[in-house]
Amino acid sequence: HEYQAGKFLADFGIPVSRGEVVTSAASAGAAFSRVGNPHTVAKVQVLMGGRGKAGGVRPVKTAAEAEAFCAQFLGKPFSTIQSAGESKVVRAIYIAENISIQSEFYLGIVVDRAAGRPVILFSKEGGVEIEEVAQKNPAAIQKIYFYPDRIPTNHLVFNEIKKTVSDEKVAAQIADIVEKLCKLFVQKDASICEINPLVLSNAGKVLALDAKIVFDDNALFRHEDIRVLKDPDEDDARETQAKGFGLSYVSMSGNIGCLVNGAGLAMATMDMIKRAGGEPANFLDVGGGANVDQVREGFKIILQDGRVEAILVNIFGGIMKCDVVAQGVLEASREIKLQVPLVVRLEGTRVEEGRALLKQSDLEIHSCTTIEEAAGTAVQKAKKYRQSHVHSH
Repeated sequence: HEYQAGKFLADFGIPVSRGEVVTSAASAGAAFSRVGNPHTVAKVQVLMGGRGKAGGVRPVKTAAEAEAFCAQFLGKPFSTIQSAGESKVVRAIYIAENISIQSEFYLGIVVDRAAGRPVILFSKEGGVEIEEVAQKNPAAIQKIYFYPDRIPTNHLVFNEIKKTVSDEKVAAQIADIVEKLCKLFVQKDASICEINPLVLSNAGKVLALDAKIVFDDNALFRHEDIRVLKDPDEDDARETQAKGFGLSYVSMSGNIGCLVNGAGLAMATMDMIKRAGGEPANFLDVGGGANVDQVREGFKIILQDGRVEAILVNIFGGIMKCDVVAQGVLEASREIKLQVPLVVRLEGTRVEEGRALLKQSDLEIHSCTTIEEAAGTAVQKAKKYRQSHVHSH
């Protein structure tokens, strides 16, 4: 969350605005007084972009206004344009001083996958979506590449920043913040560190007003302090459940459930569904060596999503055996009494045995040999299923 990201920045010596987090309307007035600035802003703490436009960020001038804002949002579902129809319950509100500013900048560190190393991104166009800047005016973004074991020197960064920020005092403050953000990025195994906006206050001080940090889940075993911050309310319940079975599940907004082995094949499957005119409801990767139980549980997780109107199983068996998948799918279908159409495409290790198992079953399974055929069939069957259910309700 924003308030947690702010604490990480402060721990690494990066100047941030003063603020307090509250979890009840009753404590909002006292927090407002402690922040001690008549120019104060209240912000809902949910992990989604576009909070301001959805009314979740508002200036508050009195303790009573702070309490009213908290009473309006705490414990209630909140959604934004960027949340794809999903809403999250607001559990915390951040009350922070609203700084008077001269100018806004964007500062971020991300991993450039093509270059195989992190890159610092700096732009004088702060406070807006950096993706928009990258599209409309890519020259407005400065890039400084570095290796994690060799953080760029303050002097090097200062010389780069000076190319666009002519005031040397300001450029020096920014260079100092960049150096500290690089240390945070490397030491905490982050994949994204973003300060947007980084601002120059009327008092001539550069500080972070809002921050977003994404940590690499694969490195959490090294960072107990980060692991405990994970907010279960922010996770999709199905994602958490899947993790418990060693499966990778990502929820989406479509109506075709996908059970696939391997992230690459999952991406290709979703592309094919879209090409056939459909929308995936999820990405469920059972991995290379899943057993019958894992496949069965994965299948059950997909079916918990009420929007699913067809399921597409697409397995290319290398280590994964097709008959194991078939067995898991059949067991889950019987256990749940499958109602929606099921399309299966198996290829690879023990494929004949897998296909035979499906054929012998008493379930209606649409078996396909190519990914294109499977995606097309799933989209078609989902449409039919929806039409028949619209008519029958």
